[in-house]
Amino acid sequence: MKIIFTSFLLFLSLYVNGQSIIGQWETYDDKTKEKKATIEIYESNNQYFAKIIESYVSDKDAICFTCKGKQKNKPIIGLVIIENLIQDKNEFNGGTILDPENGKTYKCYLKLMNINKLKVRGYLGVSIFGRTQYWTRKKSK
Repeated sequence: MKIIFTSFLLFLSLYVNGQSIIGQWETYDDKTKEKKATIEIYESNNQYFAKIIESYVSDKDAICFTCKGKQKNKPIIGLVIIENLIQDKNEFNGGTILDPENGKTYKCYLKLMNINKLKVRGYLGVSIFGRTQYWTRKKSK
């Protein structure tokens, strides 16, 4: 029985780790659980990025007034919110995440929990001081 269970865990680990974070993900409000946005994760030069492709909480022409630097006054739709993540085994880290609601940028890491669930952690300094969200892979129509 232990062998079967161990084999199952190994298979599950390989299955999840063999899957990609690339694609479209839906985000939800931490408190109300309402859908907030659709995010597209993509890869460029062995780094991972994410941009907002649809917002359910702001007008389609909304601008990120609170953002700083190159993102200031950019449209919410198309706004790159995750930059420069590098895959490290089954995690993606070393990059940043932008919260368009307050304009602040945080360190972040992502971890694929299963094929349809992505752990997204933004933090200041060390990972213990941060917030975790779980994004759901958008279903194909």
